[in-house]
Amino acid sequence: MQSVLRTIFPPQCVTCRKLVESEFALCGACWRDTTFISGLICDKCGVPLPGSAGPEMVHCDDCITVARPWDKGRAAMLYKENSRKIVLALKHGDREDLVRPAAGWMLRAGASLIKPNMLVAPVPLHWSRLLKRRYNQAALLGKTISKQANLEFCPDLLRRTSRTAPLDGLTRDERFQALTDVIRPNPKRHEMFENRPVLLIDDVMTSGATLAACTEACFSAGAVEVFVLILARVAKDA
Repeated sequence: MQSVLRTIFPPQCVTCRKLVESEFALCGACWRDTTFISGLICDKCGVPLPGSAGPEMVHCDDCITVARPWDKGRAAMLYKENSRKIVLALKHGDREDLVRPAAGWMLRAGASLIKPNMLVAPVPLHWSRLLKRRYNQAALLGKTISKQANLEFCPDLLRRTSRTAPLDGLTRDERFQALTDVIRPNPKRHEMFENRPVLLIDDVMTSGATLAACTEACFSAGAVEVFVLILARVAKDA
């Protein structure tokens, strides 16, 4: 039956729809235009750095100058070219079929972050924005990642208590200011935090303000460690 279905509906590239050899894959051209992160990376945000990877931890300029309250972070790709198309299609284009390959790329990038008894949680959306968009792409990614890694997932571990204006176009300081006291632990899930590492999931990291607010909320509720795993990292050369 599977072979019959593949004959009728052959696998297509998840971005351009050209025929490919396996399900949920990229064609050669789209793969070349997707900047997956590898080699030497910043241990806090996962951005690639010049040089060769070694045993020591290194940080990018942003993570040296800006407070990053989480322990470690990883990103699957840089936010540019085809990577940007993938993120926008997932975020605004109702392309939920992108969740499975994106989660796989993220888990491959963040394999070193996975720990026993780890709790997976998405960066939350305000209820009004969730109602308009109909889904939280970070929650879809987090649910799939937790299944693949055999970890517990909690979609409402954190709450966004007020709706902030879009952060696009704001400076780094303005982004951090806009998120002050906006994200808090869900009081109904308080016992889930205690003495556990938390893996925060989001689709894009720009300044890190949202992830910092989420991390502080996790620590305030009793998490022992917080790690971040993102699909795409906005870098200065992106």
